[in-house]
Amino acid sequence: MKFRPCIDLHDGHVKQIVGSTLSDTRQQDLKTNFASDKPSSYYAKMYQADGLYGGHVIMLGPGNEKAAVEALQAFPGGLQIGGGINADNAGYWLDQGAEAVIITSFVFRDGQVLEDRLKDLVAAIGSDRLVLDLSCRKKDDGYYIVTDRWQKFTSVTITKEALDYFAKFCKEFLVHAVDVEGKCAGIEEDLAESLGRWSPIPTTYAGGIHNMDDLLRLKDLGRNRLDATIGSALDIFGGNGITYQEAVAFHKGV
Repeated sequence: MKFRPCIDLHDGHVKQIVGSTLSDTRQQDLKTNFASDKPSSYYAKMYQADGLYGGHVIMLGPGNEKAAVEALQAFPGGLQIGGGINADNAGYWLDQGAEAVIITSFVFRDGQVLEDRLKDLVAAIGSDRLVLDLSCRKKDDGYYIVTDRWQKFTSVTITKEALDYFAKFCKEFLVHAVDVEGKCAGIEEDLAESLGRWSPIPTTYAGGIHNMDDLLRLKDLGRNRLDATIGSALDIFGGNGITYQEAVAFHKGV
């Protein structure tokens, strides 16, 4: 199990936001836990120095392209990029230094999977440069994949069959438990346990990790098969649950 760092970008700045409050139309409802006075490249260079490969740069809406490029070029081949990625611009982001691109909304329409778009992406960049973001929210008795800043429910739930299907097109999954994202109130245990049992490829879980107990609980529930992203709980993002150095030590097995 590895620690996978993040650089979340909103309005061109590094921020930590409560995921469920993101919206295209209701900015007044947006809840920001932390806004950094440091550039994205600062965090990228920190992750590079500590050997933390495979972290995620996520562009939360427009106006983040410049900051994203700065992060990628500060740590070439060390970070993945997501947010508004499609078949037309995926190659551009790889050229900027991304190790892989992260896709969600591009492969869904009206709640359904657009397999042709998935195949086009694989043909354009290869499945080994593609990460599928299967971030989800709980509804009724299932975890439904959500798109468009996590506001639109698809008809696709996280099941063994769905994970097996999507694994044909990509090298790994990124799964935000959106309902607990940014709240530092504990992980979605049912989701973590299911991902640990079902996922056939490397998978990173994000959402709700507050302290080392949560991290160890995720390791146990995920059968030591899930990597973990930690955001708002980290001291480098204004949190008080886990220090960045603790997360690095965990990553290195110290």
